[in-house]
Amino acid sequence: MEMTLIITILIVICALAFDFINGFHDTANSIATSVSTKALKPRHAIILAAVMNFVGALTFSGVAKTITKDIVDPFTLQNGSVVILAALLAAIAWNLITWYYGIPSSSSHALIGSIAGAVIAASGFNALNWAGFIKIIQGLILSPILAFVIGYIIYSIFKIIFRKNHQLSKTNNRFRRIQIATAALQAYSHGTNDAQKAMGIITLALIANGFHTDPSEIPFWVQLSCALVMGLGTSVGGWKIIKTVGGKIMKIRPVNGVAADVTSAAIIFGATLIHLPVSTTHVISSSILGVGSSHRVKGVKWGTAKTMLITWVITLPISALLAGIMYLLLNLIF
Repeated sequence: MEMTLIITILIVICALAFDFINGFHDTANSIATSVSTKALKPRHAIILAAVMNFVGALTFSGVAKTITKDIVDPFTLQNGSVVILAALLAAIAWNLITWYYGIPSSSSHALIGSIAGAVIAASGFNALNWAGFIKIIQGLILSPILAFVIGYIIYSIFKIIFRKNHQLSKTNNRFRRIQIATAALQAYSHGTNDAQKAMGIITLALIANGFHTDPSEIPFWVQLSCALVMGLGTSVGGWKIIKTVGGKIMKIRPVNGVAADVTSAAIIFGATLIHLPVSTTHVISSSILGVGSSHRVKGVKWGTAKTMLITWVITLPISALLAGIMYLLLNLIF
């Protein structure tokens, strides 16, 4: 029991570390457009995002419940402590690697891929809850496609509405003020979805180790600690990611930023309502690509988009492989 408690504490620490890294890694996406258009000063944008992420993380728990029970059955998870610890270490490693190179990779892909890889290494492919796992993967794949399409449509509507102004640039001062609200909305939606992933994995560990019994209930201390750590991570900021999302995909003006923010916030919040974890990184980046394509296809820096797409595709298998290797190494220790 003593060793089980020690490993559980290690898992909680690693899950909070993942949440902290997620804060400066992924939250940068939610404020990137508002910073790049100078709608908000960087310091103000980070404070706004930190507060809204904290509030969002405390508001919902449905995504956490999905992570807890839909990938693997927490009550039948063999060697669960080592599996979960391996998954967290692998996801953290991949997040830090992509953050270092300024690539907006997906923390969601990294975590879900890592859980799957560690579970397979421990118990084989049959140990996965394939129905729930496939549902999550479908959400991860469809959400950025939906973001691109809706971003394209919303900006096309903007062009029709403001066609009498001859140039949308004439409306930029007005949209710069609106973008403060849309940035706050996007940060809030980010908190409702991303912070819950760490909540889910902590609850999974608590159940696997006998410290919790109800997968449909997330302990309040778990919810509060994850919300606080996500807010702290956000306050650190992720300037490398901000530069990529805010400037290396397309030249973003306030009207583009509002269209992209509204699109991504709607999709992320919609996913939260149906308890589906999605990649906020993919959704936000894809909405910018959709808006950029509607504005001017040649204005999109497709080379950056290609690099991002490659990273998105390889994250799941690489994180799964890392987690499998990590599990085998940890299994020798514990």
